[in-house]
Amino acid sequence: MRHAILALLLLAPAAVAADWSDLTRNGLDDWEVLGEGHWRVRSDGVVTAYFSHDRQEELAGPGPIDRERFVWWSTRQSWLYTKREFEEFDLHLEYWVNTPGNSGISIRDPSRARCGIAERPDYECTPSKLGYEIQIDSEYTGRWSTGSIYGFARAPEGLAKPDEWNRINIKSRTDSIRVYVNGVLASEHIGDPERPLKGPIGLQLHDVHSFVMFRNLWILER
Repeated sequence: MRHAILALLLLAPAAVAADWSDLTRNGLDDWEVLGEGHWRVRSDGVVTAYFSHDRQEELAGPGPIDRERFVWWSTRQSWLYTKREFEEFDLHLEYWVNTPGNSGISIRDPSRARCGIAERPDYECTPSKLGYEIQIDSEYTGRWSTGSIYGFARAPEGLAKPDEWNRINIKSRTDSIRVYVNGVLASEHIGDPERPLKGPIGLQLHDVHSFVMFRNLWILER
């Protein structure tokens, strides 16, 4: 029965079973915005995220614009995190990101992305280093393809389609994490025994050059 429900989600996520919960049924009331990104829910239920043009003014401030300052400005992140924490669950969502563009889905991150949203991001303690990040990459670097469990398991290239809506399903269990992209198993890993088994779910706005949208965010707790 559960396999049938998963198949239904992969084909027609709008027609889900009653035990699945819509994570945006209350708009963004059940989420918290971290960082300076603009996160909105449109009338059609699509969540959009982008940085405003006000960020451009930061480079007009005092001091030289050297490479280090530009990197800090351009790579500071924003995240949208659930206020609740989850342990074992199935997560379904669809995303669209500009090309080249970068985003991700965080699970089990106890820090709630504090290092990524800092004025000077510290990449030693971003969500992928403390919890897990499911990579979304649209011709951005190609090092970790969409569906990869960043730092643990690489997904094959070509599962996601650039400039189109793509589906991601994550099966999070205490003994494993499995990721599906457009219905195909992209990556799996048993997890790091030193990392938490429970935590919030986060959506990433990677940098000032990225624009990302999410829709049909559904979760089934186990």
